[in-house]
Amino acid sequence: MAPRSFSSLAVLIVLVAAASTRGASGCPASDRAALLAFRSALSEPYLGIFSSWKGDDCCSRWYGVSCDPSTGRVADISLRGESEDPILARAGRSSGLMSGHISPAICRLDRLTTLILADWKQISEPIPPCLTSLPFLRILDLVGNRLSGPIPADIGRLSRLTVFNVADNQISGRIPASLSALSSLMHLDISNNQISGPIPSDLGKLRMLSRALLARNHISGGIPDSIGHMTRLADLDLAENRLTGEIPASLGSMPVLSSLYLDSNRLSGRIPATLLASRGLGILNLSRNAIEGEIPDVFSTRSYYTALDLSHNRLQGSVPRTLVTAAYVGHLDLSHNHLCGAIPVGSPFDHLEAASFANNDCLCGGPLPACK
Repeated sequence: MAPRSFSSLAVLIVLVAAASTRGASGCPASDRAALLAFRSALSEPYLGIFSSWKGDDCCSRWYGVSCDPSTGRVADISLRGESEDPILARAGRSSGLMSGHISPAICRLDRLTTLILADWKQISEPIPPCLTSLPFLRILDLVGNRLSGPIPADIGRLSRLTVFNVADNQISGRIPASLSALSSLMHLDISNNQISGPIPSDLGKLRMLSRALLARNHISGGIPDSIGHMTRLADLDLAENRLTGEIPASLGSMPVLSSLYLDSNRLSGRIPATLLASRGLGILNLSRNAIEGEIPDVFSTRSYYTALDLSHNRLQGSVPRTLVTAAYVGHLDLSHNHLCGAIPVGSPFDHLEAASFANNDCLCGGPLPACK
């Protein structure tokens, strides 16, 4: 399958953060004290990124800190452990390690719009619940640490939040019901944690959301039908969870959905015809489930799949003949099912290998042995 990288998150963060003007001189003593308390809970022994955190001018001279020039208040804290920042290059490192925890003192910075404390590997303990009291917070990016405990239950209070990224941590508990109240949210990434329980049934209320990445957790229950009504969602990744039930047909009518990963769950039922007939979907992975029935023969000249993986299911019937009419099919995997009959002739079948059709009941024809 194609790599699951959504590099435009960095672009999104830059665009949102740019809305906060910067460059004021000095900062209130209360903000400076809050920053120092925040810094005292962290240890970074290799790069010395906190060596500049001294003196009174925390707005222009403290690394990773910037202020709103109209108020002089701290607006942004941006500290990344993996980046191309010169401070990493000077230290001869491509990444840094920081340990400790996020001090609740950060919540005293009540004009904060951006908090990025990402990819430091060793920052642990729970997310301070008081972060949900920051009324102007728009970017909360804590990816790539060892944070534990739950997502704050009242996360929905952050009405301006556009980016919420806590991927690659050890966060547990359920997805808070209040998450559906984040009406400004554009990017949600909680993947690769230990989150359990169901997806909130009204997640579809997040009408601004363009990416929802929830893979590699312990999420159970069904896929809410409301997700199919999200008109701006382009990327949905629910892979490697414990989801059950059928795939909602509404997912096939989403106007801009381009990648959908549902692999390695416990989904059953049939593949909705609307899903395979989608005109915008370019990556679809339904592998390693318990999906049954025939593959809907609904492909057309507007079908353009860079990757289509239906392997390791219980699919029956024949290989859809309309696949030869598709504008493009790059990677196709129908292996480990119960398909039977002759493989259609022509593109994309003329460039596929036998592995794409292996371990079915009675498929035949190129690239498999000829039909008898």
